[in-house]
Amino acid sequence: MKQKLLLLTSLVFMGITITFGQAKLVEKITKTGNEIVIPYEKYVLPNGLTLIVHEDHSDPVVHMDVTYHVGSAREQIGKSGFAHFFEHMMFEGSDNALKGQHDKIITGGGGSLNGSTNRDRTNYYETIPSNLVEKAIWLEADRMGFLLGQVTQSRFEVQRATVKNERGQRVDNVPYGLVSQTFSKNLYPYGHPYSWEVIGYIEDLNRGDVNDLKNFFLRWYGPNNATLTIGGDVQTATIVKMVEKYFGSIPKCPEVKPVVLPAVHLEGDRYASYTDNYAKLPLLAVVYPTVPNYNKDMAALQCLAQLLGQGRTSVLYQQLTKKQKALQASAFSRFDELAGEFIFQLTPMAGKSLADLEKNFRDALDSFETKGVTEEDIAKFKGSREAQLINGLQSVQGKVSQLANFQTFTGNPNKIADLLKMYSSLTKDDVLRVYYTYLKGKGAVVLSATPKGQDALIAGADNFKIDSTKYIAPDYGYNGLQYVKAKDNFDRKKIPATGANPVVKVPQFWKKDLPNGIKVIGAQNSEVPTVTFSLSIPGGHLASANDLSKAGLSSFFTDMMMEDTKAHTAELLTAALQSLGSTISIVSNTDDVTYTVQSLKKNFGKTLAILKERLYQPQFKQDAFDRLKQQALQSLKAAKGQPATIANSVFAKLNYGADNILGVSEDGTEETVKNITLQDIEDYYKNYMTSQGAKVVVVGDIKQEELLPQLDFLKQLPNKKVNLVKPSNAPTHVDKTRVYLVDVPKGAQTEFRVGYATGLKYDATGDYYKSFLANFPLGGGFNSRLNMNLREEKGWTYGASSRFTGDDNTGEFRFSSGIRADATDSALAEVMREMNNYVQDGPTDEEVSFMKGAIGQSDALRYETGPQKAMFIRRILDYNLPANYPAMQTKILNAMTKSQMQAFTKKYLHPEKINILLVGDKAKVLEGVKKLGYEVVELDSDGNKVDSKKVF
Repeated sequence: MKQKLLLLTSLVFMGITITFGQAKLVEKITKTGNEIVIPYEKYVLPNGLTLIVHEDHSDPVVHMDVTYHVGSAREQIGKSGFAHFFEHMMFEGSDNALKGQHDKIITGGGGSLNGSTNRDRTNYYETIPSNLVEKAIWLEADRMGFLLGQVTQSRFEVQRATVKNERGQRVDNVPYGLVSQTFSKNLYPYGHPYSWEVIGYIEDLNRGDVNDLKNFFLRWYGPNNATLTIGGDVQTATIVKMVEKYFGSIPKCPEVKPVVLPAVHLEGDRYASYTDNYAKLPLLAVVYPTVPNYNKDMAALQCLAQLLGQGRTSVLYQQLTKKQKALQASAFSRFDELAGEFIFQLTPMAGKSLADLEKNFRDALDSFETKGVTEEDIAKFKGSREAQLINGLQSVQGKVSQLANFQTFTGNPNKIADLLKMYSSLTKDDVLRVYYTYLKGKGAVVLSATPKGQDALIAGADNFKIDSTKYIAPDYGYNGLQYVKAKDNFDRKKIPATGANPVVKVPQFWKKDLPNGIKVIGAQNSEVPTVTFSLSIPGGHLASANDLSKAGLSSFFTDMMMEDTKAHTAELLTAALQSLGSTISIVSNTDDVTYTVQSLKKNFGKTLAILKERLYQPQFKQDAFDRLKQQALQSLKAAKGQPATIANSVFAKLNYGADNILGVSEDGTEETVKNITLQDIEDYYKNYMTSQGAKVVVVGDIKQEELLPQLDFLKQLPNKKVNLVKPSNAPTHVDKTRVYLVDVPKGAQTEFRVGYATGLKYDATGDYYKSFLANFPLGGGFNSRLNMNLREEKGWTYGASSRFTGDDNTGEFRFSSGIRADATDSALAEVMREMNNYVQDGPTDEEVSFMKGAIGQSDALRYETGPQKAMFIRRILDYNLPANYPAMQTKILNAMTKSQMQAFTKKYLHPEKINILLVGDKAKVLEGVKKLGYEVVELDSDGNKVDSKKVF
């Protein structure tokens, strides 16, 4: 590879270019040996568009990314949020691909699409079956060159409302949602483009008009400010021709020059605070300014963040969390194009003030100075970074995203080589140097977020006033912009043909039943040198079915299994895993506990040895139990401030009843966790460690004959039968539709959960699968009736969906959404109207056709990555499915008729007998909901009636 790069460099410096039609080939990278590199070819079109093509023929999948080098950093005071707002407008249709067509073509062909905005760039991306690639190129080119003719005032208003709902869902209606916004405006000078959040302020969104939005497009959305990256099952020469055809005639936008701003420096600590409407516990954030992305100090700062606040070996965990001075304490280093931030976030244990926590935090940093940095610390960081880089190459999307990001911000898509060099050359001295350069004795923003009525807990009185007198608005060149459409020698209104359906290969797998009752299933995947291994042992949440007073026991048990073993401390085991670049996680599910290993191939054996130690030598200590119990109780308390979490837990109780284990959160409640003792943990280990019914799933760069000898350690599992109490799957009787209301005062949104327990268990080819198909037009995709009505037409929500879910215990139907508070009653009326109409009339012919294309063609996307393959073979093992069940589903799908879909909908969806749960501000929503004529029952956040009377 080096020789090719040297030759290419000499050609470029000599002024020689290699051309392919209009596009100029400026770079070609190939892979040699086992080096970590993403092969690609890079072209530049005469209009300035950069094209990067990566070929990967392992799956019939293509990922396409168009990144525009513009984010919220190109906004100004009074006009925040425009970059993100415009991202939404790019889905509103263009001259030749009218509103809704982009979604219909991509999702209707089995693909997926989305967009995202950050401080420095906006990207639009599709993951598609390979036969859709020309259509996707046509669509992206059309909205780059022909958008503004479709930007109307009415569409502007709907998307403005949608963006405001998104802010409500992600910022204004969640605990600590305003933390980043508050510390940013106190960290950066007034007018600095990082001093506001990407999503912007509501008042700025209200202030903008459609002409502002059009000017934003004309200024920044040109080919010379964009990178188009296409990777997957493609032929490079074919892609270049397509891109030349559809993008080549699009005119440039005005030249875009880099933004250069002075580094941020704080003379001293700036204390700031705010009252959080949803938080149940206070939070302390300490933020230091650092350096931009790809700075020479980036690796050292990342390593410092790991040492100070990531994982059990970190300073903050050891000094604060483990000593019960903090519920949680973390650190991470953020890098953006213009600046960087080193961020600490800490939550105190109950009864502790943020002032006390700040002192403890400062003391913890002092202890780091005393301890210093060891060679082992550096080895841990390098091991984890190597694993992250390799794991990022598992999917075409991961590779394409890296290439696009590297090109946009460095001009070098092969930046991965520089990063590897940066990480490999990191030393202890580098880490200590950045600590003293950016943290020790330096000024920071110290932010206190306190629950209502607890302002006395702040770390310090606000001492900084934002100075707006020196602000000079930037001149971005918006005056005189003109919309010039491309002129072509072909008809853009003609939609490109869909290619031949790709041949989708279901993952090949093997099975093996071990003598002690363990069932093993595996699939080899040698695309990247990694292995994913999981061991599931019967038990889990159902282990508490006979004693609901200790619900949450299995979740608590998994936490204890991650503590010390009889041979080593948890810290030593964590350090060993980090050095190997491996992870081990233990989680409780409904009917099992699953141990998952993620490892590089070369370190798989050593990682299994650590798993073996965790399995057979746990040490259940009283001090660890007491600490975890206190943390669990505080976490459950904090969850009471999250409307979405409240909605999910109360909805389960409504659907299954208070006396059914399925009606209780798998984490338990504050009351049930209080009842759990250390003896209960020990009894769980004694009673539920078994080989009978256990399952092993392995996917990765390992053959069956390599793996099986390494599973000998599982012979030590006790060979005994575990009897789990299966909960009743009979649907809870709902005699009529009622509204249940949980009050969240001053809630910006209302969380909707509408549905009930169906008792319909998972099956791959029966009623469950057919009900999944039947629901798709109603609420199963972006183009569904519910989402199009509530989001795209009304602008009341950021998203709405309905679905049937099921496992081998039970199933349910659920509609869910976060709705703007003042639209609660209107939205509820629309939800019920859509459901009733769909039950009565069924889907249209067009909806049936769209459903078949969207679901049938999506097979190409289902089996690409290791986790996807693992999910596929795990389902085969769990439900004893035949290997050809996807083909059986395809046959059912193709034969499905409109009348069949309506029949299944009528059988399993009953709007006249359904639970409606609303979690929001009672003062805002109650009167409007009452006018709809439903009985309304008020519940508390635990799902208990507030009193024995109805609300009205």
